[in-house]
This record gives sequence, C-alpha cells and structure tokens, in this order.
Amino acid sequence: MPVKLRFNKGKVPVQVYTEEIAPDAINQLINIASLPIIHSHVAAMPDVHLGKGATVGSVIPARGAIIPAAVGVDIGCGMNALRLSLKAKDLPDGLAKLRASIEAAVPVGFAEHDYDRVPGKLLRQLGEGLEPILKRHDNLAKRLRGKKRFTWSRQLGTLGGGNHFIEVCLDEADDVWVMLHSGSRWIGNTIGTHFIALAKKDAQRKQLNLPDKDLAYFSEGAEHFDDYVQAVEWAQEYAMVNRREMMRMVLEAMARVLPPFEVTREAINCHHNYVAREHHFGADVYITRKGAISAREGEMGIIPGSMGARSFIVRGLGNEQSFCSCSHGAGRVMSRTAARKRFSEADLAAQTEGVECRKDRGVVDEIPAAYKDIDQVMENQKDLVEVVHTLRQVVCIKG
Repeated sequence: MPVKLRFNKGKVPVQVYTEEIAPDAINQLINIASLPIIHSHVAAMPDVHLGKGATVGSVIPARGAIIPAAVGVDIGCGMNALRLSLKAKDLPDGLAKLRASIEAAVPVGFAEHDYDRVPGKLLRQLGEGLEPILKRHDNLAKRLRGKKRFTWSRQLGTLGGGNHFIEVCLDEADDVWVMLHSGSRWIGNTIGTHFIALAKKDAQRKQLNLPDKDLAYFSEGAEHFDDYVQAVEWAQEYAMVNRREMMRMVLEAMARVLPPFEVTREAINCHHNYVAREHHFGADVYITRKGAISAREGEMGIIPGSMGARSFIVRGLGNEQSFCSCSHGAGRVMSRTAARKRFSEADLAAQTEGVECRKDRGVVDEIPAAYKDIDQVMENQKDLVEVVHTLRQVVCIKG
C-alpha cells in the first residue's frame, strides 16, 4: 500500500503518498479536506509541497463545485513528449548549435511571436470559443482587448519562464526524445485571476466560513459556475494546442541541424494543472489535479525530473485510492528565493554537468537540489504507475 501518511482533522481524510511533507503543506491539505464540498478524501502525491491557493501535488474531488484557486492561473499546464528515429550517435558531439536552433525558433521567458506566426484558422477557432464568455464578463474582455489585445495569439507556441522547459533526451536504448513543459500562458493567467477574484467575492457575499479565503468555490447553479467551466475548458484546450504548436516548431528547428528523422512514437500530451468531470467512489465529481496527472489503467503519462535529473515515461495502474492519479514531477523542497540564496552558478554548473543548458544566475532557482529526489518520488508511487522509459537530458532550454 503506497499511502504513507493519513490525516483525519478535516471533514474527510487526507491520504499522502510520501513521508516527506512540510507542516505548512499538511495544514493546507487539511484546510481543503475541511470544505463541505469534498468527496471521499483528498490525495497528495509524492511530490507534494505548499502551493498558492492549494497544495501542489494535490488531487481534490468536489461534488457539484470547483475551487478556481486550486486549478490556479497556469490553467492546463502540462507536458508533451515524443520519440524520434534518431539515436544518440546521430547527435553532434557539441550540442550548443542544436540548443541555439531551438531557442531561435521558440520564444522563451516574456518573448512572443509576431502575430502572423500563428495559423489564422487556429486563431479564429480559439477566438470564437472565447467570445461568448467575454460578452458576459466586461472586466475580462477589457483586459484581453486592451493594450495586450493580441498577446494570447502571439503567445501560442511559446514557452514562458520559471519551471517551463524544452528538452532533448535519451532513453535507456539511446533513442532520442523531445519533451516540453508549458501551459496556457498569459491568457490562462488572466482567466484564472478573473474567476478567482469572483469566487472570493461570492464567498464573502454568502458569508461562507472558509478555512482559507483562497479556497472560495463556485457551486453548480451559482452565477459564475457555467462561465468558469467554459472558460477553464477553453484555457485547457489552449494549453494543449500551445504545446502542439511548440513541438512542431522544435522539430522544425532540430531538422535544420540534425540528420533526417521521423517521429516513431505518437506524442503524449497531458495536463497536470486542470479540472475534469470524473466518477469516483460512487459519485460524479469535479476532480482538480494541481500538480498531478491522470494515471488510469494503461494511460500514458510523463513525470519529469528537474534539469539534470532523470525523467520518466509512465503507464498508469488505475489506483482508485489516488483517484487514478500520480505525481507531475519531483516537487520543490525549497522556495525559489531560498534556492537563489543558497546556491551559486558554480553549484548549478556542477549539478547540470553533461547537459547543454543555461548555467547562469537567472536559472539558479531551478537547480536540481531545490527539488525532491525524483527516484524516491518514483519509488513512493510504484503502486500508481509503472515506468516504461527512463530519460536523461542532453539539452535543456529554460526561459
């Protein structure tokens, strides 16, 4: 049985798949479990740590309600990976040119594409899906149609910063993989922020007795519930398309500097910050996975390590106690501020030896030592997933 810890101080229990969990994260999970909308129990994955709004690595089943802050503002953030026909021997001895080609093709950090870089048909489809929501939410419409009118369209196919990345990896057979991590960018942040604020106003108006104001929720039938569901589904689709567009650009960039290749495995494209309608323990619920991925029996997923650490292509085992979920990565053990204070550029260079990547002060907060040991994380969830491929990075691109 992989459950390591149980807490019974809320309305429902909290089940944790690791013993490595900070007290503040425990308190945050108990607050979630104290809400009247929670069904059965709350599950915390092995990469669990304190988050904004809700605990990262948490799986939250709610009956007839959704907590917007638990979904967060990077709506639909997730992973995309595919395997190529190339082998390690097909890569050049020096990988700087490959990294530079990818960085030139895909905007990172705050950079964006020119408007006309995104296919017009795709823009129209995404825009039409958003229009009905904007007609009912003037404040959201003003933000999206103001001075950043086309930001969401220019950001389709861009990476962003923080822990988002693009990697070229090798598996146990020396096959080449491409893997990337990103979400719904500025548009998802804008949508999430808008509805989180509305949920807090609703909770205040209804005088809900919440253990944390960030846990304000929309119930079915509430004024903004349907609009939030529609908006969050739109943002999740945008995130999925964003990763597809980025992957297309990465492959084109690689083709300019590598021998001819083909894609030999269909892409895995999965969210790890999202909400979905599912059936668990006898009830239809809205499952929020904040820093967790779906791991139904036979379902393929991606669990990345930190830059310089191993990553894994996995197959779900359908463990119902975890709501058929698993971790989304290694999980932080210290804040970005703490990592910047503790580690130097020399530390980063040592911990990413052999990986073609940035090794400057700007990414020290992403140093592997700021994250949990990915091997221990995988050991703690061996009843949730089975490893299909183990990947090691040779190129890592961050914003």
